[in-house]
Amino acid sequence: MVADVYDGRLRMGPALRRREICIAICAALIAVLAFATAVHLLLLASMRADVVSVFFRALVLSGLLSMVPLSLLWLLERRERQTPWLFAAAFLWGGCIATALALPFNSAFLQLADTWVVRHPLVREVLGPDAAMLLAAPIAAPIVEEIAKAIGVLVIFRLLRAEFHNVRDGIVYGALVGVGFNWFEAALYVAQGYAETGAPPYGLQLGSRYALLGLGGHAMSTGISGAFLGVLAIAAHMVNNALPLVAALAAASAREPLDVSNPPDIGFLDAFLSSSLLELAIFLPFLLLTALALWRSGVRERSVIREELAGEVGRALSAGEYEEIVADRVLRTRRIDPLRPRASAALVNAQHELAFRKRRVRHEGRDPDRDSIAVGWRVEIWRLRAVVSPPPTAGLSF
Repeated sequence: MVADVYDGRLRMGPALRRREICIAICAALIAVLAFATAVHLLLLASMRADVVSVFFRALVLSGLLSMVPLSLLWLLERRERQTPWLFAAAFLWGGCIATALALPFNSAFLQLADTWVVRHPLVREVLGPDAAMLLAAPIAAPIVEEIAKAIGVLVIFRLLRAEFHNVRDGIVYGALVGVGFNWFEAALYVAQGYAETGAPPYGLQLGSRYALLGLGGHAMSTGISGAFLGVLAIAAHMVNNALPLVAALAAASAREPLDVSNPPDIGFLDAFLSSSLLELAIFLPFLLLTALALWRSGVRERSVIREELAGEVGRALSAGEYEEIVADRVLRTRRIDPLRPRASAALVNAQHELAFRKRRVRHEGRDPDRDSIAVGWRVEIWRLRAVVSPPPTAGLSF
């Protein structure tokens, strides 16, 4: 039986290794969580009881649909599987904290636009009764929401710096935050549609917001923000404070220009197909660039694992295991002991984490054999050896 295998200290960023900074960060995160809780409670208090019921029903349905993009993102991380708690934290930042941060700013900007429209009645005559929304939505929503989501990706980057190895990690964590945001926002729009029309638009809102299997919209745009940080993980060893904002603004440009109307509800499948085709037509360049980045990062991952673990034969892996690493391909994930799948997956993951750590240390001009985190991964690998039997092709014993 293997417990949750990884010592959290192996994944910590430098900030979390200092007690006073760690305490300050925890206090700040608790304050942000308290603020988010207050915002959401006020939001629920402002709804009628029947609207709250529709909202929670839509939240459950949205959560079930979120399992599809979450599963695909989990698959993308198969060579360096992270703890489910980290996946959940990124998802909940988008669903609970980013939505709470964005809501008051969006409301304030909408109120400002409404005041301006009242003072300029000609604008209302030209744009109609939804003039304030038409002016505020395409400006405030993308910028405010993308910055709120990008803050979550930046927090993960800062605190768990060792987990950002390449562009793929940035895309995955960014998309996780975006999927979380979409999970909450989809339910909120269903409740809003019900409050305005008396009929909950489940099919329209859930079908359109989970177009492209839930990987368009918020997931794609925040994945772009994460990709910028993933580039930093390769090209630099310190964060340029201006870059996250630039990334958020670039992601905002990849958002749909407008989403303000409440047409009659249509079926889920119709909304899903039509929205998927629309997003493909509008965002094809972004989707192609993201697919190219994921493919190239996968090639780089396999190259780093192959090159860095070549010197670990007889220490952290056997000759037979290294032969399987050399034979690894895009859709193939190696396992060491099929009779103990969880321990086997943990051992493979620890070997890959050792490879990524060694490459990072080399880029910093230090000796991987003297790095405490690399040594920690070797110790973890040796511990897992106690429960995972070596493969039949192993050339060396441990």
